[in-house]
Amino acid sequence: MGKAVRRVFVEKKEGFTVEADILYKELKEVLGIKGLQGVKIVNRYDIEGISDEVYEKARNTIFAEPPVDNVYDEDYAIPEGYKLVAVEYLPGQYDQKADATALCIQLFAVGRKPEVRCAKYILLEGDISPEEFEKIKNYCINPLEAREAVLAKPETLELQEEYPEEVGGIDAFTAMNKEELKSLHEKMGLAMTLADLEYIQDYFRSEDRDPTITEIRVLDTYWSDHCRHTTFLTELDNISFQEGFYKPVMEETSKRYLESREKLYDRQEKPVSLMDIATIGMKELRKKGLLADLDESDEINACSIKIKVDVDGKEEDWLLMFKNETHNHPTEIEPFGGAATCLGGAIRDPLSGRSYVYQAMRITGSADPRTPVSETLPGKLPQRKITTGAAWGYSSYGNQIGLTAGQVAEIYHENYVAKRMELGAVIAAAPAENVVRKKPGKGDVIVLLGGRTGRDGCGGATGSSREQDEES
Repeated sequence: MGKAVRRVFVEKKEGFTVEADILYKELKEVLGIKGLQGVKIVNRYDIEGISDEVYEKARNTIFAEPPVDNVYDEDYAIPEGYKLVAVEYLPGQYDQKADATALCIQLFAVGRKPEVRCAKYILLEGDISPEEFEKIKNYCINPLEAREAVLAKPETLELQEEYPEEVGGIDAFTAMNKEELKSLHEKMGLAMTLADLEYIQDYFRSEDRDPTITEIRVLDTYWSDHCRHTTFLTELDNISFQEGFYKPVMEETSKRYLESREKLYDRQEKPVSLMDIATIGMKELRKKGLLADLDESDEINACSIKIKVDVDGKEEDWLLMFKNETHNHPTEIEPFGGAATCLGGAIRDPLSGRSYVYQAMRITGSADPRTPVSETLPGKLPQRKITTGAAWGYSSYGNQIGLTAGQVAEIYHENYVAKRMELGAVIAAAPAENVVRKKPGKGDVIVLLGGRTGRDGCGGATGSSREQDEES
């Protein structure tokens, strides 16, 4: 098995340069680069851990297709008159192209999965000023996920980071005063409030021990809006309504809500919150016995109801599940990944409920994607980049899963300029007899299975709770 890093460049032949042609049109029409005369795109692959024989076989089967691609070994000469923008994902950022390439080689060679790194060379032809060149780089590189690629070939592709064998604790945490806690809060970049951290400190004082860093990170993640919807659970002490057309309707709705709380004797101690307002109707219906078809379990993953299904003339008991997921902020700052994992998050919950996900819906809210890039709000991506990148991310995930999108609605309105809406919803089903639910018991073995933790790491979801500004 070869250990040396190999490099191969792949470029589409004339007539097949779809990606380059689209980018050329965007740079001309959207960015207004009038002097641009042409765009080439070349994909660069660095591979480590394969033999000469495997490389020769993979060269024109996995990396490239001879009828449509030109392949260059080890080096690619930049044509005269072209400027280069080289882009690669940040270390630790998931690269689907690199991962898929490595898996294909592993299947092809029936051996160990090799290391693969990818980069994209964007070659620009024409009279482009330094200012325009920077403008193009800013348009093509989202600094949250990518950077300018290093051109020199590395000696090895193995990650150089050293991972600690054991995660340590926070010494003297229970003895810290408020100023020391505030300093720790800032140093760790926690999304929870200082009051939350003080509450945690009181708990560990009762345990008579200091917490580990992992425990603090897990609590920070679990208490974030992304996981616990803390905004919706905020206790509402005083509710008032501004004068306006909807005031009578809002007051009547509030009155009906408070009346429902009176009927549900077990909810008097529950604080008034947006979450309570949203769910109290279903609670009241269940108390009246009008939700007999609701499938109840300790697993709160997706809404699940019991239905009868005609299967080849025979009536069977099935479970039908529904789930929606919003990924507004993640999609706004990382369009492809945010929209892809919006659908992925919706799929995850009914899937973990032992059902088969078979249909999806997507609803988005965006400002006008035709808005000139020059009018982009400071600190934000252009509306066009968000809209097209999100559509690509959602469809990419759905197509790989094999999920049909029965409804796709894109809403364009100026009120989405500062905050995008990205919503994915799915329907799933399974024969009731196939769904077996049990509780874990003492002595059970837990297996954690998955890939390497990415750049987000533990706490990647806490950004939704952190106060955002142009520097965050």
